[in-house]
Amino acid sequence: MFSLLLFGPPGVGKGTQAKRLSEEFSVPHISTGDLLRHAVAGGTEVGRKAKALMDAGQLVPDDVMIQIVRDALDSPSVAQGFLLDGFPRTPEQAEALSAIFKQKGIKACRVITFEADTEEIVRRLSSRLSCPNDGFIFNSRTGSLKAGSPCPECGTPLVQRADDSEETVRHRLTVYANKTAPVLEYYEKAGLALHIDATMPIDKVTETIKSLLKEAGVL
Repeated sequence: MFSLLLFGPPGVGKGTQAKRLSEEFSVPHISTGDLLRHAVAGGTEVGRKAKALMDAGQLVPDDVMIQIVRDALDSPSVAQGFLLDGFPRTPEQAEALSAIFKQKGIKACRVITFEADTEEIVRRLSSRLSCPNDGFIFNSRTGSLKAGSPCPECGTPLVQRADDSEETVRHRLTVYANKTAPVLEYYEKAGLALHIDATMPIDKVTETIKSLLKEAGVL
């Protein structure tokens, strides 16, 4: 089974690499956001609970997220492996995930840790533009695009998401450092963390990840 956790702050390219690795190794990319959306859309008991919390503007607690992840790992689609992105976010979630793996007979996942300088992440996210119609992401630092420019794919005016403003990005990184980064210590102690320089070109990042996995005996 090919199983991998993708770990790192927002804006380091986890989603891009997850898509590439998912296609190359024919395993599903499971993201926290997708899990929540699917659970809510499916109307499951845990999905209804998550929806009620989100509608009330509250964070989805550990026990609900853990159950959503557990349900996802019960799916036949992950029989050959998976890429898990956005979970765990706390040491408690990491411990719960390890327990789930043990119950299901899943060998300990390697953790690819994406690393980038804070200022580089701020530059990346604060210059990110998105198309509200088709979801494509563009960068205002490359080319002449800016908020309000027509999407090159469909012509819809591009927007900068509220959570991509510089002030918000810096706040998100502070939250990550305070609450999520300690998860890395958990995987470091377990000897499962593999580090990658996320500022390299996209193709180089992909090749380096595969090299690290080969050295670790995963491939």
